[in-house]
Parts: sequence; structure tokens; C-alpha cells
Amino acid sequence: MLNSADAAFLDSLPPHLLRPVAPADVEEPRGRWTGQGAAVAMPRTPEDVAQILRACASARVGVVPRAGGTGLVGGQLMPEGPAPLLLSMERMARIRAVHADEAVIEAEAGVILSDVHAAAEAVGRIFPLTLASQGSARIGGLLGTNAGGVNVLRYGNTRDLVLGVEAVLADGSILHGLKRLRKDNTGYDLRHLLIGSEGTLGIITAASLRLFPRPATEGAALLAVEGPEAALSLLALAEARLPGMISAFELIHRQGLDFLRETLPQVRQPFDVPPEWSVLIDLGLPHGIDPQEALVDLVEAAGALVQDGVIAQSGNQRAELWALRESIPLANRRIGAVSSHDIALPPSLFPAFIAEANAALARIDRFRINCFGHLGDGNLHYNVFPCPGSSRADHDHQREAVKTCVHDIVHRMGGSVSAEHGIGRLKVKDLERYAEPAKLAAMRAIKTALDPSGILNPGAVLR
Repeated sequence: MLNSADAAFLDSLPPHLLRPVAPADVEEPRGRWTGQGAAVAMPRTPEDVAQILRACASARVGVVPRAGGTGLVGGQLMPEGPAPLLLSMERMARIRAVHADEAVIEAEAGVILSDVHAAAEAVGRIFPLTLASQGSARIGGLLGTNAGGVNVLRYGNTRDLVLGVEAVLADGSILHGLKRLRKDNTGYDLRHLLIGSEGTLGIITAASLRLFPRPATEGAALLAVEGPEAALSLLALAEARLPGMISAFELIHRQGLDFLRETLPQVRQPFDVPPEWSVLIDLGLPHGIDPQEALVDLVEAAGALVQDGVIAQSGNQRAELWALRESIPLANRRIGAVSSHDIALPPSLFPAFIAEANAALARIDRFRINCFGHLGDGNLHYNVFPCPGSSRADHDHQREAVKTCVHDIVHRMGGSVSAEHGIGRLKVKDLERYAEPAKLAAMRAIKTALDPSGILNPGAVLR
């Protein structure tokens, strides 16, 4: 319910920029939270965004930015109390320019990731950021959360793929930072300050993105291994034999494959009996190296590290292996997790972490653990599920204890409780619990300097 001041504020904005919003419009993907808001502002230009933020700053009205709405930590909605304004970037969906010779594309914040892929493909290049939600995730949200994905091992996180950003600050001033420079040492790098800030320091409206040559040939294999230790040894061997050619190295536990059989039986699996552990390795190779031969040579060199496996013999088979890996999050959602964890550790510590976390959770209750993800860059999704015969709701009273148990172990081992999903609203307390006091103080000082009225995504990242 709007108060009179908020209603007057909305009346002050041009009607063509607004539409009413119902709570159902702002639900997050896992269905745990439904956001609130009186209206959605839908700008088409940076100047529109500037006008909206100037009005918000003047009226001290909070604004919650929203791109594709695919975030998993609640940064795109405000569940507690009405958000007078949601700022949707979906109309800012132009690819402004493609500089093929420079390997750069300029895309607005509302451009869907798959459309960037298509534009890069049209000029014989690739934009390597790849994740399961690429058909709906938008560039602004991906930059705002510094998204990861499956190709971080080779190409880096989102921030490594950005040369410049255009953004609107809390006072409505426009930062014209769409540079295409590889080197620019002129003071503080505001680009990297805004990337990963989740809309709390400014609203990214466009970005200059790096493109890369498409590998001449690509290949993939799904290889059964004894456990995480063997997977790490196999990764080291692969990197030594194929330096710079490994695009992804994904660890998969049997529980994820069982969930697929339970909820998505149409997804093809190459093993009659799922192995306890397996890795999906993906290669991008230059001319003159055959991917099947390279993978056969790797398996032969690996010896006992590889217990079984399949090597894709065609692009379609490679796509099927990736469809299996990318369907695991959907299967997880259909089962319903008690608690999901997006964690990072030095890769060598993952075997010890998995063993310790499994044992610690067994002292709380009986659970099914689906541990999978990007072993090559030290990011795993360690998700906890009810056993057959019980539901997520049966363990609601244990969710906080489960999360704290897992995160305490990660923190003690020197890891991060948010590897690629961000903080949003879901992990604000975790940031306060685990971050160093000096880091929190610096973050709050930056927030106060750039957003003194606290209008930008209030309640996200920092309280």
C-alpha cells in the first residue's frame, strides 16, 4: 500500500516509463521469496535511468534494479516491506555496436546473454560467459553479480570479460565509461567497483564486452573417477598435456545423476550404472589437434585415475553431455533443497571439505548431498536435500543449522561462502559473520560515498 508521498513521487515520473506491478511479477527462481512493489520503471535510455534516479534521490525512494530475474540470492526483489519502485532493464536491449576487428561488442544491460552469443557468432567470435540461464539472464544482472559459469577456468569471471561500463550513479549522473581499451591506468577503476556491486553503487546501463576467437575444434568427455582426489590429479595432468586448451572441468556426484533419473528421465545418460564420481572435461583446440585423439591420449596417460568414460564423437554427442550437466540444477529444484551452498575453496582442499561437511551434516540428520560444479576454478555447489519419504518442509527448522554448519567449515578452511552467486539479501548475515571487519568498514564507506541516501537496492549486500 503506497503512502501519499510515494504516490506523489510516482505521479512525478513520466507515465510511459511506468507500469503497475503485482507480487507475482517479482518472484525469484527458487520460489522462496516473492517481492513487492508499487510500480516498475522501464527506461529505454541512460537518460531515462538518470531521470528516474534523480527523482528517487530527491524523494528518498528506494529503487530495486532488475535484469533477467535469474539471480539466486534475492538481490532482484525486496521481500520485506514495499519497494516503491522496481527498475527493469528489459527495454534497454540493444546491441549498440560490434567491433569485430577489435573483438569487442557493446551491449545494453537488458540484452539477453544468448543474444550476445548470437551476435558474436555472426562475426566468427565467441563471448565465453556460459551458464544454464543464458536464455533469460541479462547482461546488467550478470555484471551486477559478477557471474561465473562453466568457462571460468579458461576465460575468467564476468569482470574479466568487460573492458568498460556505462552506468548511472545514485544522484542521476551518468558515468560514460564505455571504453574499448585494454590498458587504462588513469586512477581508480570504477568499472570493477560497479561489477559485482549488485546495483548498490550504481545502475549499469551498458558494457563493452570482450570477444574471443572460436576454437577450431571442440571436444568433451565424461570420465568416471574414484573421487575428488583423483579428479584433481586428472585436472593437473590435463592442464600439463593440454595447456590453455581446457575450457571447463566439472565435477559430478552420483546423486546428481540419480536426481536426473528421478525427475528428468528424458535426459540421456551414458552410463547404465552411474559412477560415484565423474568429471566432464571440455576442450577448445587450435587447428591441427583432433579432440577425440587428444582425449584418448589423456585417458591413456591417466591410467588408473580414469575408471570408465565416454568421449563425444560428434558435436551432437558433446551437446548431450553438456545437457546432462546443465540439467542438474533443474533436477535439484524439482527435488527441493533443504539448503544450497555456492562455495569456493582452493581446489586441493575440496576432498577434505567434502568428507568433513558430509560427516558434520550426518550428525544433524539424514540428508542426500549433491556436490557438483566447477572444480577447475575451485567453485562447488554443495546442496543438501531431504531423503526419500520426507520433504524440504520437514527440514525447515534445520535450514539455518545446515547452512551455518557448511559455511563455518568453508570459512575455517579459508574459502568463500559465495563463489559466483553474490550476496543479495539471502547472504547479508553471512557476509557480516565471515567478512573481515576492515573489509566491511571499507564497503560501508564506499556505499555511503556513492549512495548517501541509501536508495540503491536497499537491504542488498549491506544492511
